[in-house]
Amino acid sequence: MAHAEGKYADFEGLRERAVALRRAGHSLRQIRDELKIYNNDILNRLVKGEPPPEWTKHPRAKDDLRDRARELRKQGWTYDRIQAELGCSKSSISLWVRDLPKPERRDPTEQATLAARKRWEHELAVRDAERQRTKAAAAVQIGELSDRDLFLTGVALYWAEGAKDKPYARREDVLFVNSDQGVIQLYLAWLALLGVEPERLRYRVMIHLTADVAGAEQYWADVVGVDVSALQKTTIKRHNPRTVRKNVGENYRGCLVIRVAQGAELYRRIEGWWTGMVAQASARLR
Repeated sequence: MAHAEGKYADFEGLRERAVALRRAGHSLRQIRDELKIYNNDILNRLVKGEPPPEWTKHPRAKDDLRDRARELRKQGWTYDRIQAELGCSKSSISLWVRDLPKPERRDPTEQATLAARKRWEHELAVRDAERQRTKAAAAVQIGELSDRDLFLTGVALYWAEGAKDKPYARREDVLFVNSDQGVIQLYLAWLALLGVEPERLRYRVMIHLTADVAGAEQYWADVVGVDVSALQKTTIKRHNPRTVRKNVGENYRGCLVIRVAQGAELYRRIEGWWTGMVAQASARLR
């Protein structure tokens, strides 16, 4: 050591330079190369008390895993469950959580219930992924929608969901009610195909009293592309308080009623188109 210090006789001068370099953000390697100090002991003494710059600190890759493991342990998870969840070794988990209290041993029946629930959650996720793949593949199969495709679809859609004339109640009126945004958009595209001018359309929201009426009005106005002020007076539906309704929650926005003004002639054509479609379908069954 005496030989090494003799080689660097101006220790204080070297330390002053080393400290200045350290504070300027230099690493030990850079200081070594700058001052030509190749003795690690001397080098460390030259910068003693000076913290290394932030950029030289290597982030610990397992910090996030460690924090997550401790969080799970505090929730009562066993080493096996933490290992399965995080994919790290039990030895690492033991080091990270050894200062934490051991979780209470669960009843075997409770453990079996938790395991079954975990398997079921996994099964549900697999089934949902399969459902989404099936839906996506089916959507692609539709391809481009021709005018005739849209025409026939619109006729069937109206006859399924629209108002119809009855022998005991003459109502040759084109009136359509639905709560599905996609159905509404398809119906409007069909009316546009038929040449129905937007000025002939009348919109009205129909919704339960306990819902967010203003929010529903804005929602449907946005769907059809009109200002809220263009909507007719909303119809408020009252229900028996003893009735348990399922159409509740933030996604419940009631129904949109669409009426075509002066629509008697159009209604007669719709009924005629539907009659023709039924006749063609019946012929296929013979």
